[in-house]
Amino acid sequence: MVRDWRSLGIGIAIPLVMLFLFGYALTLDVDRVPLIVWDQSATPASRDFLGGFSASRYFQLVGQAQGYPEIERAIDARRAVIALIVPVDFARRIASGRGVSVQAILDGSDSNVASFALGYAEAVTRGFSERVTVDAMRRSGLPPPAPGLELQPRVWFNTDMESRNYIFPGLIAIVMMVIAALLTSLTFAREWETGTMEQLIATPVTGAELMLGKLIPYFAIGVLDLILSVLVGQFVFQVPLRGEIWLIFAASAIFLVGALGLGMLISIVTKSQFLASQIALVATMLPAFLLSGFVFPIANMPYPIQLFTHIVTARYFVVLLRGIYLKGLGLGPLLGEALLLAGFAVLVLGLAHHKFKKKIE
Repeated sequence: MVRDWRSLGIGIAIPLVMLFLFGYALTLDVDRVPLIVWDQSATPASRDFLGGFSASRYFQLVGQAQGYPEIERAIDARRAVIALIVPVDFARRIASGRGVSVQAILDGSDSNVASFALGYAEAVTRGFSERVTVDAMRRSGLPPPAPGLELQPRVWFNTDMESRNYIFPGLIAIVMMVIAALLTSLTFAREWETGTMEQLIATPVTGAELMLGKLIPYFAIGVLDLILSVLVGQFVFQVPLRGEIWLIFAASAIFLVGALGLGMLISIVTKSQFLASQIALVATMLPAFLLSGFVFPIANMPYPIQLFTHIVTARYFVVLLRGIYLKGLGLGPLLGEALLLAGFAVLVLGLAHHKFKKKIE
């Protein structure tokens, strides 16, 4: 570890870079949607209506338009995602109790943001409509309508529904999987390419002892990365840790052994640093990022892909971390995932030991 300072630097620097990069850049929250309006009515009623959008944290008013060409230019230049066009007779129709339509134009090139923006706009419009109806009934001397069915939400585990709290525990799994497999995938391959494997073969050290000697230093680096990740989550991103810290380390140790064993198996089979590193990235980063439920819900994937995710160990580790981090679960509800991770670790280490032959071929 002391001599190979480059690998040590990679093992510590890259996780920190990934944590900060993904922690700050990757978010599923859609708020402050750029909004441009064309208020053809220019009345107190229309300003009251548009004030609901300005007061909402989900919208950011970026400008007033005077026609469709301005709206088109704003959306083309990505300065606005949604545009509202208030008709000339807006105030008159509101005062007379007749229905009125407000046009909303959305940039559908990003369907996710457009869907959220449309939902927020409908909620603001619905609130304004209900307020207008109540005011009209009061002016007419009628009692306001009795409230109908009302939903009273109570959010558990992530009260503010911050996507960062949801993403960060899974990010730890991605970081540990990629770094562990990438580092150990170079171990035996480097020995073969530099010619030092022949010297190791000549020693009385057994194959299992040699594998253990390669495993322990990178396990220590992985534990150090885990400590840094927990500290960054706690003090930089303020991600709540509701469970027991020892469970985090116990689950991570099991997962780390499996990830290190996978990298070691790749290194033993390929005997090439370049090939091993490429296979390690394809076999760890892509499945862990796309198929673990880290960002994309597994339930929304096609059924054959859902079946394939069962062999992605990062899937079970993400469930473990989120259960411990956000829900404060103990070992009981998460025992199945922990046993699957342990079984994977035993399997890959057994395969690596079987494939490693302490002789020159």
